[in-house]
This record gives sequence, C-alpha cells and structure tokens, in this order.
Amino acid sequence: MTSQRYHQHFIVSWDQLQRDVRELCHQLVERDFKGIAAIARGGLIPAALIARELNVRLIDTVCIKSYDRMDQSSLEVLKGVEHDGEGWLLVDDLVDTGKTALKVREMMPKAHFVTIYAKPDGRPLVDQYLTEVAQDCWIRFPWDMGVAYVEPLVDQVRR
Repeated sequence: MTSQRYHQHFIVSWDQLQRDVRELCHQLVERDFKGIAAIARGGLIPAALIARELNVRLIDTVCIKSYDRMDQSSLEVLKGVEHDGEGWLLVDDLVDTGKTALKVREMMPKAHFVTIYAKPDGRPLVDQYLTEVAQDCWIRFPWDMGVAYVEPLVDQVRR
C-alpha cells in the first residue's frame, strides 16, 4: 500500500467523529451488549465514545498490528480475547481492505461488528457502518493530526 494508491483524502475532525459515533449509536441503542471489544488502536477512541453513549462499562481490546504508517504489512495478533464474541459489540474506526476484519471475525465470529467508516473491499465483513468512503480515499483521523498556525492570506501574498 503506497501513498500513490490514494487519490482522495477525507479529513475527520473531532467534532465530526463525535457526531458520526453518536449517529451510529442511534442505530445500536435498543440492543443490549455484554461488553465492547475495541480493535486497537484505531477502534479505541470510537469504542470509548460508543461505551459512553450506550452506557457500557465492560471494555476489552483486540490488538492487531497491520499498518506501519501508510504501508500495510502482514497481520500480527498482539492480544486476542477469551470468548467468541457472543453478545459483544466489536468496534473499529474503519474497515479498509478487510484483512484485519477477517482476522477478527475468526477470533470473534458471534460479535456484532461495527465501524464508523467503511470502504467497499471491507464493507461486507462488518454488520454495520455509518459512512462509506471510496477505496482510494485515505482517511485522516483527528488523533493523527495536529493543529498548526496558518498565516493570514494577506501576509503570505505580501512576502
């Protein structure tokens, strides 16, 4: 996976992420989950927001290393879970190629798997998602970005 593969960028602000998570939770609020399993690291923040909205106190993690910056390497399971996911909500920020989703589905086949964002290749592997984005779109999450000062345009032009 190289940066040349991505022709579009989708920037997600903290506000947008919170609105999107809340919208997804509207679809989940009638369900009763034993707990939430967050796919670390991308699913940690969405899982925390979902746990708050759904008042779920039991949270576990599935830790899988699949990305090193923008290059995807082979999957490495760093931490699994001790159950098949029955009654659990499995959360990730994004389903992309589906490689991570396939691995987690093997580990927790009975979990209800949700992501905030889904690309076409991975979309069939999740039970629910909120927003579909193009396969060639790189999503820039707020935890990967910083805020920087930008000079006023007039100052840039007058240099």
